[in-house]
Amino acid sequence: MSHPLYQQHRQTLERAVSAIADRTFWSAYPEVPSGKIYGETAKADGQTAFDARLNKPFAIDQPGESGSVGEEISPFGPKLGITYPRIDLDILVPAALSAMDSWKRASIEDRGGICLEILNRINQHSFEMALAIMHTTGQAYMMAFQAGGPHAQDRGLEAIAYAYQAMTSVPEHVKWSKKVSKTDTVVLDKTYRIVPRGVAVVIGCSTFPTWNSYPGLFASLVTGNAVVVKPHPGAVLPLAITVEIARGVLSEQGFDPNLVTLAADSSDAPITKELVTRPEVRIVDYTGSSAFGDWVEQNTPQAVVYTEKAGVNSIIIDSIDDLRAVTGNIAFTLSLYSGQMCTTSQNIFIPKDGIETGQGPMSFDDVAGAIVKAVDWLLGDAKRGAELLGAIQNEGTIQRIDQAKSDGGTVLRESTPVVNEMFPEARVRSPLILKVDASQQDLYMREMFGPIVYIVETADTDQSIELAAKAARELGAITCSVYSTNQEVLAKAQDASADAGVALSCNLTGQIWVNQSSAFSDFHVSGANPAGNATLSDAAFVVNRFRVVQSRVMVPVEAEAHASL
Repeated sequence: MSHPLYQQHRQTLERAVSAIADRTFWSAYPEVPSGKIYGETAKADGQTAFDARLNKPFAIDQPGESGSVGEEISPFGPKLGITYPRIDLDILVPAALSAMDSWKRASIEDRGGICLEILNRINQHSFEMALAIMHTTGQAYMMAFQAGGPHAQDRGLEAIAYAYQAMTSVPEHVKWSKKVSKTDTVVLDKTYRIVPRGVAVVIGCSTFPTWNSYPGLFASLVTGNAVVVKPHPGAVLPLAITVEIARGVLSEQGFDPNLVTLAADSSDAPITKELVTRPEVRIVDYTGSSAFGDWVEQNTPQAVVYTEKAGVNSIIIDSIDDLRAVTGNIAFTLSLYSGQMCTTSQNIFIPKDGIETGQGPMSFDDVAGAIVKAVDWLLGDAKRGAELLGAIQNEGTIQRIDQAKSDGGTVLRESTPVVNEMFPEARVRSPLILKVDASQQDLYMREMFGPIVYIVETADTDQSIELAAKAARELGAITCSVYSTNQEVLAKAQDASADAGVALSCNLTGQIWVNQSSAFSDFHVSGANPAGNATLSDAAFVVNRFRVVQSRVMVPVEAEAHASL
């Protein structure tokens, strides 16, 4: 009899497995923060739960606690005042390894059902999670609810579906027979067991702590591994709530809660290097800067490492039908969450002789000006602008904006403070837009994370495609966008993007943007350029988190013959 939680969530899992095969739109968790879906008091309950977390220790009761850490300040203004247990890795990591003893012997269905229940409980906390995401990352509330809640949960479910599919592709038992002579047959009972690799570490980022962490967390947990969650010091709360929920479900089901633990640290006393290089750690999931991601890849030979780092994303403009539709789409892309998404476009390549449009030919300056005008219009309404931009997560991003301006290029649009009426102390800046020549590669052929945009004047569309592909190959890129009414240009861009390992979007307008990624359909990061070595999610993301170990038992021919009578 399979686990009751597996039976309870079986239809969800089966639908998820189907979704990763057909890759059409499907979501298990509603993205609309409606009381009709989540309960009439859900939003108020979430606010109450969030408020109750503030200005006090976050009690989690795990081994190795020694002192406390906590430095979260909301990008919208106030300090959260929450402290988390500082832990001794010499105690915590062995405890996590020990917790695997019974978990790794549980059936695939048992582990799957429990992981699905953890996701279900997290979904019930989506309103609290939205506030935790908002006040640690700077995402505006609606984005925090969707991306930090249901969309992140979908990504976790997606990873479980891939892992379940991979693990169940091997039968647990078979009877194997081979006729070795006219009179003799060899019969073996073969058993195949899923064996986890060991302790997994998930390193969270400061901008999307749940969306980027849930795939690795659930892929490792469902395949039998213990998971140590190491949040970014500036965005601990969303992952602390996640760990709290996971530990509660595991305890309820009779498993050691130390299968999921929290390893919080501080910016002045980081523990990540020490943690990921421990011999017990056999899996590392990392999201963050390229520099530290490269270090993790190069210095953890004992572990399988999955990285999503950074890159330089591009837009290629060749020709368009509807100028307003295109520039409106681009303006939203550049403004959403102040460009603090790993999928946001940084470089916009436009031929120096201009482009053809449905309204006639337009010069380079006119196209660049239309983009600036669209951003100005979009952010012209203060309330709408504040909701789109959110807040800057890290003070270093403000410094980077100033650096970009001083480094060179012609300023087409200043980055200006934007007032948030609800949070007057919010750290909000609109996009800086600079014009550069294609020859000024020292300026735009580097990642400038945040609301920083380079409009690059190229010789022609061929050079635009070449430079966008070069950025992806050499620096990494997760997204690329092209606008053209010419099918040959689109085909050339598709080939160049595929060769550079970057996902391409063609002629996007309306309510779909290049920096969006949909679970069960879009492969987030290709793993084929320096932006990362893994994809969220595919089969390769899960299969190396476990091994199949077999045992064989000889069956005497007489016993086999007797059994058949």
